[in-house]
Amino acid sequence: MRRLLIVLSICLVVIAAGCSRSKEEPTAEAAESRIVSTTVAITEILDALEVDGVVGKPTSYKELPERYADAVETGNPMNPDLELIASLDPTDILSVTTLEYDLKPVFDEAGLPADYLDFTSLSAMQEEIAELGEKYDRTEQAAALNSRFKEKIDEIKARTADKERPKVLILLGVPGSYLVATDKSYIGDLVNQAGGENVVQGENVEYLASNTEYLQQSNPDVILRAAHGMPEEVVDMFDDEFKTNDIWKHFAAVQNDRVYDLEETLFGTTGNIAADKALDELYSMLYEE
Repeated sequence: MRRLLIVLSICLVVIAAGCSRSKEEPTAEAAESRIVSTTVAITEILDALEVDGVVGKPTSYKELPERYADAVETGNPMNPDLELIASLDPTDILSVTTLEYDLKPVFDEAGLPADYLDFTSLSAMQEEIAELGEKYDRTEQAAALNSRFKEKIDEIKARTADKERPKVLILLGVPGSYLVATDKSYIGDLVNQAGGENVVQGENVEYLASNTEYLQQSNPDVILRAAHGMPEEVVDMFDDEFKTNDIWKHFAAVQNDRVYDLEETLFGTTGNIAADKALDELYSMLYEE
């Protein structure tokens, strides 16, 4: 009988230890992860999830989380330094689906399989956040972050429920040129979430070449100008384009002073940690409140 009690006591200690470990310690996969995060958006999401183990981060003029101060800069998200990444002996390389077409063949050839996260819409990003939470044993943090986004989405929907949807044209400027963002783009999705109607819909791509005559016929109520890289230079380019190209003065949005430049830190080309703040900004622009 005494021997049986000793055995039972040992079993209870083992069970208790197992329960304590599941609550307080990360999974083996999370604890051993060596993550290379190749975009600012992913890096900020990982920080919000309190994920450690990031050994590589993108090179950027933007301020990156202090948590990853010691991580090695691995180059531009669109042209990462593969040799440097390989030297970090990563277990996970994280990029985004918008860059997969260009990066996958390069990473595969270098023997560096990467995961491409879908940040093309707010809902897709929320799904990826939940999966990252599962993978790195940060489910509570992931749930809290997604709850924050959901609360803002629900709030905006309630505020716009009885309002007429303004027609919106979204221009994405890059140094020397600009594209038109469709409803398949991340900013296009934000506009939809904020109650706007993108004038360019039904396409299978995120961005199209600009045709100003066609765009004028769409007669947008609001024009949003986003910058991708070198934002100050792009804003100057847009200003020059709108001053020198006579067709813009025929747009109702221009005539009514409804042209807005989007802050790049809030409105990236992919989903990011500032999505809820971006929705607030869009609401003010679309409804002038």
